[in-house]
Amino acid sequence: MSQGKPLLDRDGVALALSALTTAISTGVASDRLALVGVRRGGVPIAARLGRSLPGNVPVGAIEIALYRDDAATALPDPKIGPSQITFDVEGRDVVLVDDVLQTGRTIRAAIDGLLDYGRPRRIWLAVFVDRGGRELPIAPDFVGHRMGPEVIEATRGTRLVVDMTEGTESVTAEPRK
Repeated sequence: MSQGKPLLDRDGVALALSALTTAISTGVASDRLALVGVRRGGVPIAARLGRSLPGNVPVGAIEIALYRDDAATALPDPKIGPSQITFDVEGRDVVLVDDVLQTGRTIRAAIDGLLDYGRPRRIWLAVFVDRGGRELPIAPDFVGHRMGPEVIEATRGTRLVVDMTEGTESVTAEPRK
């Protein structure tokens, strides 16, 4: 469990997950739905959503480290995990899932990586927390929790940590290292 400033407790996380599940199940009317979590933070959220959505929704993971526009400077010692997309994305409605949306750069990289697997019919974006502060014109289709301006101001200079450990779920703001 994180030791930062608490923003969402277990109940808040449950509400955000429920909101995302409802929004996706009502917003994406497709029998070709798939979820792809952005490694690392989006993967456990995509897995939880996959268990909550009706039907047998395939769930995958995309590694974006090598697609980042700042990969050479931001990753001095990168921890790169594998992408795990074991289903055909061609013609599917893919919901890209991430934990926190801020600048939009991670999502741009994730879309680039996803397109290496084929051409989905449509790519939707689901984020657990929308923090604001875009640098690219990227907006989520589905949001679990949208931070208000007072919270955004209070958390400047921090990173948000989403902990999806069963039973101790939380969202906290921690100082950037």
